[in-house]
Amino acid sequence: MLTGLLILTPMYPRISDLINDFLGTDIILPVQTYGFFVALAFVFGGLIVYLELKRKEKEKIIFPQEKSRIKGKPASLRELIITAEISFIAGFKIIGAFTDYRYFAENPQQFIFSSEGSWAGGFIAAVLITFLTYYEKQRKKTNEPEKVTELIHPRQLTGNIILVAAVFGIIGSKLFDVIEHLDQLVQDPVGTLFSFSGLAFYGGLITAAFAVAVYAERNKIPWPVIGDVVAPALILAYGIGRIGCQLSGDGCWGVVNTMPKPEWLAFLPDWMWAFNYPHNVINEGILIPDCSGSHCRMLGQPVFPTPFYETMIALLFFGLLMMIRKRIRIHGYLFSIYLILNGVERLFIEQLRVNIRYDFLGMQITQATAIAVGLILTGIAGFIYFKWQNRRL
Repeated sequence: MLTGLLILTPMYPRISDLINDFLGTDIILPVQTYGFFVALAFVFGGLIVYLELKRKEKEKIIFPQEKSRIKGKPASLRELIITAEISFIAGFKIIGAFTDYRYFAENPQQFIFSSEGSWAGGFIAAVLITFLTYYEKQRKKTNEPEKVTELIHPRQLTGNIILVAAVFGIIGSKLFDVIEHLDQLVQDPVGTLFSFSGLAFYGGLITAAFAVAVYAERNKIPWPVIGDVVAPALILAYGIGRIGCQLSGDGCWGVVNTMPKPEWLAFLPDWMWAFNYPHNVINEGILIPDCSGSHCRMLGQPVFPTPFYETMIALLFFGLLMMIRKRIRIHGYLFSIYLILNGVERLFIEQLRVNIRYDFLGMQITQATAIAVGLILTGIAGFIYFKWQNRRL
């Protein structure tokens, strides 16, 4: 059990810590708080994307597309091999998580990327799922497979769009973080590349944006339109994700803040001004007296709770984008506004954040600051470009 110290809002490294604190229970769930809120971010972001695609189709901006597929084919050897491989890995890890539940619950990410698992579980899953796949294909097999055409609505692509964004977002965020911490890569290349810690948001945003734009274009959705569709979803998802940062104490906090809280902010709880992040998930700071468990540290000096600030700003900007989205008629404008708002928000937060700083033309700036300026300039350029494009039509 986690024990609080001086502050009534301790961190919750796992979602079960939060449940235990509120209900007085003592359960352990293998779900980290940060990961839980990242999942929620994808769920709510995906909902916004679905509704916006549906609205765009209703307004005759995008249209359903015909897709062809072969019906009645038996399962190919390649399909069965791929199914067996994926099923083995899933069974190896899932069954292994149950047979060594405490290790999995305490260190879910470490368990996933380790060699630990159940060989028997992997073998059983591979045989069973591959057989079911073969049987189902055989049951639907016809003497003469036929080509069928289906009408696919844009909103039906939501799941694929979210998957593309998630995969390329993780790759990009990790890549940008590795670039910023090359010393760690040299010391521990495998651990650095396959760790979920240290994900750079802007790296994920940039790579995911390009990947989603390419996927959308291939499905006859112009990239300026998909940009407008995902703009509100991106800012909402970011705000929700930052809730996970705040509740878990993942290190995305601000600089030391020992200044007294201003009188005009007296109505706010003290932790909203300066916070020690007790029981933070990265075990940063000094030991907490009389604390037992794996997360028993708090910062020696209070800092600005920047994830909380970012959540509030993100929700405000989300409301703004949702309010103006139907009034904007030039495709790409809404996404340009998002880029500018995102850049402005990060420029403000970077003044309070703890980050690696680089010397650039005599100035000390962070990677995020440089990218934020780039986003603002890109947003402004977007206004000029999309207006010019609109005049050509």
